Amino acid sequence: MFGIVSDLSRWAVPIVLLLVPLLAMLRGVNVYEKFVEGAEAGFGTAIKTIPFLVAMLVAISIFRASGALDMMTAVLAPVLSLVGFPAEVLPHAIMRPLSGGASLGIATDIIKTYGPDSFIGRLVSTMQGSSDTTFYVLTLYFGSVGISRYRYSIISGLCADFTTLIASVYIAHKLFGPA
Repeated sequence: MFGIVSDLSRWAVPIVLLLVPLLAMLRGVNVYEKFVEGAEAGFGTAIKTIPFLVAMLVAISIFRASGALDMMTAVLAPVLSLVGFPAEVLPHAIMRPLSGGASLGIATDIIKTYGPDSFIGRLVSTMQGSSDTTFYVLTLYFGSVGISRYRYSIISGLCADFTTLIASVYIAHKLFGPA
């Protein structure tokens, strides 16, 4: 059974990439022309998002370089250890809503330090895969299409991030238990 699923997943993307243009061509769509139009629109969107992306990356760099991340970790660590949340993954939990790249870098460092099969390594992997980059999404995507009133989106996104954080810790404790 696993071999069939593995083979299906290996061929799914190439088959879709072949079938979609083939079906469009059979329906009389000028596939190349539509591709070029889409690429042009995508390029315009990329140009519009660059200022938002640069602003977000600068803010994250300032946050990390200023020591604010380390200070937040030091302040929150004693409280969170009471509920079984290891202080070592707190920088990842703080950074995850801000930047996927920065949080992935932190997760990589944690896994290099503690190992991928350690409780902390498994917890940070679970956290990385179960949450999204709320502020990055709001800044880049909402900003690029001109949405300026996104107060409830921030609240909803941060609630979702907090919920997945709690769920990740709970699930990691249930499945892997601290070593």
